[in-house]
Amino acid sequence: MKAGFIGLGHLGQAMAGRLVSQGVDLILWNRTTKKAADFAKEHGCRVAETPSTLAADSSVIILNLFDSSAVKSVLAGPGGLLEGDLAGRLLIDTTTNHFRDVLEFHRIVSSRGGLYLEAPVLGSVVPASRGELTVLASGEETAFEMALPYLQNLATNIFYLQEPALASRMKLVNNLVLGSFMATIAEAVAFGEAAGLDRDRVLEILASGAGNSGVLNAKREKLACQDFSPHFQSSLIYKDMHYLQDLAYDLKRPLFMGSAVKELYGMTYARGEEKLDFSAIYTVLKDLQRRQ
Repeated sequence: MKAGFIGLGHLGQAMAGRLVSQGVDLILWNRTTKKAADFAKEHGCRVAETPSTLAADSSVIILNLFDSSAVKSVLAGPGGLLEGDLAGRLLIDTTTNHFRDVLEFHRIVSSRGGLYLEAPVLGSVVPASRGELTVLASGEETAFEMALPYLQNLATNIFYLQEPALASRMKLVNNLVLGSFMATIAEAVAFGEAAGLDRDRVLEILASGAGNSGVLNAKREKLACQDFSPHFQSSLIYKDMHYLQDLAYDLKRPLFMGSAVKELYGMTYARGEEKLDFSAIYTVLKDLQRRQ
């Protein structure tokens, strides 16, 4: 199996590393060339000069980028994929995209004779490195069937939602829960400490009680050790909640928890902490708990 892989952030590197470990021959491109060069040296991959040169050597191209603006740049920017021949090629886009933009990506790639599968993932660095992600996929059935061997190397759960943009919408719904759970757990720990309880004890009891969840299980060690090295940055959940607010506006529906979570994570920018793991929202809430 061969594929092109574009986007070597924290999650992208974990996904690419997993694919290489499963025998997939990757050719890489990343905006920061050093990341691609370092990864290629460690894993024995090739590096393309531009997305378009990558496409010339890849019938399957996997994207994992920060947001829809980054996808647009990779598609239509200088040296972008659209400068090459996309006829017969499959783009598997694992980026969490804006639900409006993703419809345009389907249209553009299709108009050039290619296949586009939106395939946002649930999970971050650790499950990606183990092939334990969950994938949500929307697009033509032909694209999904072609992508399946690659997705099965990355995920234990794959949901095919077919209709374009449904996977992106569902990813935002999932991240409403993700962001709300993380903020609630962080606030509970900070509040428990303010009430005189030991942090480790609070985490232990929450894990045995109402806080028991995938989110706490994944982030308990980070909260206990105050290690907020990024697996999933605060800037990403902030971006996702912004997309979710746009969806609520389009649907003319209220969004109480999501709006509160978005504004809370917005505070990480004022503190210069947006690139830390999103579990670092604990430090924001702990500071708010301190008596002035």
